[in-house]
Amino acid sequence: MMSLRGFACSAVAGIALLTSTAAVAQDQIWLQDRRYTEGMGYRTGDLEVHPGVAGEAGYDSNYFLRSQTERPVKALRFRLTPSLSISTLSPQRREAAGPGEPPKVTFRARLAATYNELVATDSTYDDLLSEQRHISGLASAQLRILPERPWGGDVYGSLVRMVQPSQNPDRNYDRLETRVGGGIVWQPGGGIFDWRFGYELGLTAFNQATFEEYDNAEHQLNTRGRWRFLPRTALLYDASLGFIRYSDTSLQRSSDPVRARLGLNGLVSRSLGLLAMAGWGSSFYEGANAQQFDGPIGQAELRWFITPNPTDDPATTLALSTLALGYSRDFLNSYLGDYYTRDRGYLTLTHFFGRRVLLVADAGAAALQYPTLFFPDGAVRSAPFTDIRFDATAFAEYRFSDSFAINGTVRYSAELSKTQLIVQPPPPVILDDLSFRRLETYLGVRWFM
Repeated sequence: MMSLRGFACSAVAGIALLTSTAAVAQDQIWLQDRRYTEGMGYRTGDLEVHPGVAGEAGYDSNYFLRSQTERPVKALRFRLTPSLSISTLSPQRREAAGPGEPPKVTFRARLAATYNELVATDSTYDDLLSEQRHISGLASAQLRILPERPWGGDVYGSLVRMVQPSQNPDRNYDRLETRVGGGIVWQPGGGIFDWRFGYELGLTAFNQATFEEYDNAEHQLNTRGRWRFLPRTALLYDASLGFIRYSDTSLQRSSDPVRARLGLNGLVSRSLGLLAMAGWGSSFYEGANAQQFDGPIGQAELRWFITPNPTDDPATTLALSTLALGYSRDFLNSYLGDYYTRDRGYLTLTHFFGRRVLLVADAGAAALQYPTLFFPDGAVRSAPFTDIRFDATAFAEYRFSDSFAINGTVRYSAELSKTQLIVQPPPPVILDDLSFRRLETYLGVRWFM
C-alpha cells in the first residue's frame, strides 16, 4: 500500500507538469484580457462600472488528465460566469471631457467567478463527476498613485481560487493563490525614461491536507526600467530576487532565485514590431543533492500588425489585428523536484474586424527539461528527462451588438512523455505515466457592458 507521503510525491508530479500552462481560475479567453471582457460600461460620477455574465456548454475528452492507459473520463461541461469590474474613468472618457490635469489616483478592481457543472458521457462515472462540480474565481485590485507624474507608485493585490483535477479524483490540486505588492515609479522627462522598484508577496495554500507540505510563500524584490531613445523604440531592463520558502522543507527545498534581462522593444515599421530580451538566471536551492539552474533566459518575438499601428506606441489596442511569432526560455520552481526549464515556441493571432468578429488563437510547443530527481531520503528517483508539451487554443466571437455576443472555444493540450516516474522506492515499484491528451470545446453566449 502506497504511503500518504509516497502518494503526495506522485500526485504533485501532475502539478509540476501542469503549472507551466495551467489555466488560471478563469480560463476563458475573453476573461484573460479586459479589452475583450469589457464593453461601453456605465459611468457613475468619476467611476466606470462594467458588469457581465456568460453561459457556456462544452465537452472535455479527459477531465482528470489521465494517460491513455489510465481510462480517461469524458465529460459534458456547463459553465456560468458572472463578472464585474470597477475603475476610475478611462483615458478615452477623460479625453472626451476635454483637456485637464491628469488624475492623482487611478483605480481598478475586478471580480469574476465560474460555476462548473460536469456530466459524464458514460453513466459509470455519473457519481464521480457529480462530486467534481465546483466554483473557481478571482478578485483583484490595483491603485496607481500620481500617474503621469515624475514620481508615483502603485499598490495591487489578487486572490485566485484555482481548481485543478488530478488523476485521483479524491485528491485534487485545488488551491488559493494570493499576490500582494507595490512599487515606486520614477519617470522624469515626460515618460521618455521610467524606472520602477517594487516588492511582491506570493502565497500558495492547497485546500487538501494531503498537499499542505507544498504550501509556500515567495517574497520578491523586483525592478524594471525603460528608456525610449527613439519615438518607436525603447531599451528595457528587468531583474528580480526571490525568496521561496515552504511550510515543510522535508520534501521541497527553499531557494533564492535571481533573474536579470536586458532588451529592446520597438516598431521596426508601422506594420512590424520586435521584442528581444536576453539575460541570466540562477536558482540557488538549499540542501544536499540540490539541483541548480544557472544559465541564459530570455524572449524573442516578431509581431506583424495586420492593421498598421497608427501611433508611436508599440502597445496594441483591440482595434488592431496582430500576428506574433516568438520564443521564450525560463526556469520555473517545481513541485516534482527542484526546478525545470521551459523552452517554448509560440504563434499568436488576434483579429478584430468590422466591430463584429473577434478571433484569438494561440499555439505553442515547449520542451520541459528536468534535472535528476531525488526522494526525500536521497535515493535517486529519476535520471534527467525531457517532456514535450503541445497547447493550442482558438476562440471566435460574433458580436450582435456592443453588449451581446456568441462565441466558441476549442482547446487542445498534450504531454508527450516516455517517462514512467517511480512513485516511491521499491518494494514495490509503482510507476506513474506522465503523458496525457485533452480536447475541450465550448459554445457560449455572453452579455457585457
